[in-house]
Amino acid sequence: MSIKNLLPGRLGFGTAPLGNMFRAIPDEEAAATVQAAWDHGIRYFDTAPFYGAGLSEIRLGEVLSGKPRDAYVLSTKVGRVILDEAEDPAARDLGEKGGLFEHGRPNKMVNDYTADATLRSVEDSLKRLRTDRLDIVWVHDVAQDFYGDEWLARYETARTGAFRVLDRLRDEGVIKGWGLGVNRVEPLEVTLDLDEPRPDAFLLAGRYTLLDHERALQRLLPAAAAQNVDIVVGGPYSSGILAGGTHFEYQQAPAEIVAKVERIKELAARHGVGIKAAALQFSLAHPATAAVIPGATRPSRVAEDVAALNETVPAAFWSALREEGLIAGNAPLPA
Repeated sequence: MSIKNLLPGRLGFGTAPLGNMFRAIPDEEAAATVQAAWDHGIRYFDTAPFYGAGLSEIRLGEVLSGKPRDAYVLSTKVGRVILDEAEDPAARDLGEKGGLFEHGRPNKMVNDYTADATLRSVEDSLKRLRTDRLDIVWVHDVAQDFYGDEWLARYETARTGAFRVLDRLRDEGVIKGWGLGVNRVEPLEVTLDLDEPRPDAFLLAGRYTLLDHERALQRLLPAAAAQNVDIVVGGPYSSGILAGGTHFEYQQAPAEIVAKVERIKELAARHGVGIKAAALQFSLAHPATAAVIPGATRPSRVAEDVAALNETVPAAFWSALREEGLIAGNAPLPA
């Protein structure tokens, strides 16, 4: 199934921040932010058990369970099973993403990409989300940033486990589509080379942004477009640095990234362009991109995202970025 046909618009809502990423968010603020997304017409919501050990799913489910189920598209992820027993969230080994959800629930998370774990994960997510079905399921984080040298072994488990289960669930009509949800291009390139099973789309976070897109342009995006595997772009603000924050790649941004963002901001100011508009519209300009899903924890941020998507960005701004070497020469630009 074409994800472009399934998704109700080009702007979705990413709910990693609702899992208390970086900070503890009051329940009321989380609920108000989801409601704001709904009120602004957003109808695609993405979550994962990983986000706060189930917290994001629970918070999203509390709001969406009051909406007509046919009115929105919902995706979550598999690869981690959440247990009832507790652990210290700050002590988890999250590879390069250490401490990311230390303010989340203390429930123990187990990494498991087998067939049985995939089915259990789906069942658990349905309960936390208070719904009877999922539209899209992503296989989460089966990549180097979490598993280092072990990533290919994890990937092989997922290929013979999660991939085949999700392929079957799609063929049976239980879900509408599946793919991988990762922060690296390599697992997606490997998957496109497989004869089977065949994913419908990928969720790629942080790798097709204003700040980081050259690697994805080399092979992944042309191959995905050729095989009609659509890309949902996660993290279009590169963990916040492109939206006024200080994080890049989920950590404090290094000096060279801060400097690059300042140069982009200077050009944006000169052309009267909002930095969020530049970020979202750049990510959406590639023909392989189906949607962007920025995250938010405040209702006002959702309004900013909607405005950014609709802002008119002059062609001269994109030309200036290209002339300054701030975006790749082969990156498709917004029309």
